[in-house]
Amino acid sequence: MHRRKSLTSLKPSTEKGEAWWAQFQALLDDQNDWPTEYVFKFIVPSVGLGAIEVLFNGHPISVRPSKKGNYMSVTAQVVMQSSDDVVAIYTDAGKIEGVISL
Repeated sequence: MHRRKSLTSLKPSTEKGEAWWAQFQALLDDQNDWPTEYVFKFIVPSVGLGAIEVLFNGHPISVRPSKKGNYMSVTAQVVMQSSDDVVAIYTDAGKIEGVISL
């Protein structure tokens, strides 16, 4: 039996090479009809919350602090026009120090 690759098995990371990003983008295109609502999830140090908020251009985000308040769990559900837009958000988020993409 052939198993279809899942987007959840591919966590975005700026440490990945171009081939990885191309595969991720191909999966996005295969599994979505654009435009579509896409859910982003990040863990970010509290000091980086403002930088994550900027990525979503005023779209509502859900923020939940960690037990000690050092980190924030951020969820954003945004209508994306293309897989290029999704990759751009992950790429920009990867530039924020300490961010983890889920």
